[in-house]
Amino acid sequence: MRKHLFGASVHWNAAGGEGTVRYDGYSRNHSIGAKGKTEIAASSDPAFRGDAARYSPEELLVASLSSCHLLWYLHLCSINGIVVTDYRDEASGTMEEGDGAARFTGAELRPVVTISEGNAATALRLHEDAHERCFIARSVNFPVNVFPRVSRA
Repeated sequence: MRKHLFGASVHWNAAGGEGTVRYDGYSRNHSIGAKGKTEIAASSDPAFRGDAARYSPEELLVASLSSCHLLWYLHLCSINGIVVTDYRDEASGTMEEGDGAARFTGAELRPVVTISEGNAATALRLHEDAHERCFIARSVNFPVNVFPRVSRA
């Protein structure tokens, strides 16, 4: 079995503030990066004192699920004679709070795909195959449901 190692860097500082002296007194803003790549401006969700203009870890998790599905789907279409010309997804995830903690209880992907060549029924079925192969969806402990639509260009 081959193994792959992935790295990321996360950086936060008090930015001239007093640091974590008080729960309500420090910024949640931080950056996420990886070697040789543009940094992502991140924060906590506004519900947790974060900056709405920055990506939250929760949004990044949902985006990772959607992106992984997209990449597998495009791969499968390319080797099955389906020519995809547009792909859009409005993905969402549900997180529930309780007992002082929270967890994701589910996610939904809603890919809308436009094809110019190939069988539409096959294009629709390939979403099932992409979902079965997606590394991220296979790694989370909550259901990820996919509701695809395929149309012809």
